[in-house]
Amino acid sequence: MGKNSTSNKVAIVTEYITLGQLLKFADIVDGGGAAKFYLAENRVLVNGEEDNRRGRKLRPGDVVELKEGRYEIIAK
Repeated sequence: MGKNSTSNKVAIVTEYITLGQLLKFADIVDGGGAAKFYLAENRVLVNGEEDNRRGRKLRPGDVVELKEGRYEIIAK
């Protein structure tokens, strides 16, 4: 789905981040409203399953696939 099969590692120090926070961290969107629009207009896979909830909790081990690339959540 993404540009390549290489994962971008996203290290978190908290228990989880939300899908909306990941989109902001990866510079795909500027804010929460933009994340909501992005998720409504683009296919997003979390661990291989389609999900468009910006509040979806992402924990270490989760993999998010977007048209911009593949992001793996890891613990810092």
